[in-house]
Amino acid sequence: MIEVKKEGILLEKTSLGFESHGVLNPAVLIENGVIHLFYRAVSKDNYSTIGYCKLDGPMSISERQDTPILYPQNSFESHGIEDPRIVKIDNLYYMTYTAYDGNNSLGALAISDDLQKFEKVGIVVPCIPFHEFAHLSQTKTPLNDKYLRYNEYKKELIHDDHQSFVWDKNLIFFPRKIDGYFHFIHRIKPDIQIVKVDKLESLTPSFWQSYFLDFNAHILMSPKYEHEVSYIGGGCPPIETKEGWLLIYHGVHDTLEGYVYSACVALLDLTNPCVEIARLPYPLFSPMFEWEKAGLVNNVCFPSGAIVLKDKLYIYYGATDEHIACATVNLPDLLNELLSQK
Repeated sequence: MIEVKKEGILLEKTSLGFESHGVLNPAVLIENGVIHLFYRAVSKDNYSTIGYCKLDGPMSISERQDTPILYPQNSFESHGIEDPRIVKIDNLYYMTYTAYDGNNSLGALAISDDLQKFEKVGIVVPCIPFHEFAHLSQTKTPLNDKYLRYNEYKKELIHDDHQSFVWDKNLIFFPRKIDGYFHFIHRIKPDIQIVKVDKLESLTPSFWQSYFLDFNAHILMSPKYEHEVSYIGGGCPPIETKEGWLLIYHGVHDTLEGYVYSACVALLDLTNPCVEIARLPYPLFSPMFEWEKAGLVNNVCFPSGAIVLKDKLYIYYGATDEHIACATVNLPDLLNELLSQK
């Protein structure tokens, strides 16, 4: 098994109103030696915004803003902005997040050219009622029963003038275009799906209708091992290596003590990321310490941001929906371990 070092807690909640309940699930980017960390901040009334801090080393905070850098401004995010991820494609920064309106949780996008001011693009994933999803996605081939079990409760209902859609979260872009196409992953439980598109303006209702008519072809990964048997979802933005795209994701296992969230790893083909090369048959790391086992949500290690310095991979994760922590692993060793699973 690969050796992982838990570096400990990096960021804690404060007495500031916007982050007094918890900090978790950060997006991380390194530029010119400066590490930028955007994190989900939760207030006591359970509304989420995006906080920001700078690091002058992987575990050293040099600056922390006392107000959110991103906050709800639109009806589709009226109850919170959650779980950011960030990549740089060409000269623009793409921050994806989950927009929550009190009824729907859907992947949204904001862009920036300076990491300070972000322009919101809006919802990127499909807004599809359950009955339409169930109808379209089973047109060609039967759908895994878990899709119906996990998503049937989102049947087309009206609550406070809001239509209910199938939840589509963990929207994460690859950090560059591949053969001129954007690629991103998203998650409708229980699997991870992938999208290839020439431009974001092409994500029209007709695009998504065609996508769901051949839905099984767009499933990138499904639960395979015991630690991820319940469902899986995206974690950190894919990391480009000579061996392939390193994908750090989360796997969930329903146990007698409730759901356990672990950090998991797979390797995708560099030229065709729709192809899975290998994945670890065991979690990279799981809740081990008390602060990972007991908190606002017990037994959670939720990876969402990663950087590479020399040969060391730093994985930043939310622990029990209350803290932000970091774990490290030797990157060449991890790649070799993955390749041994082919």
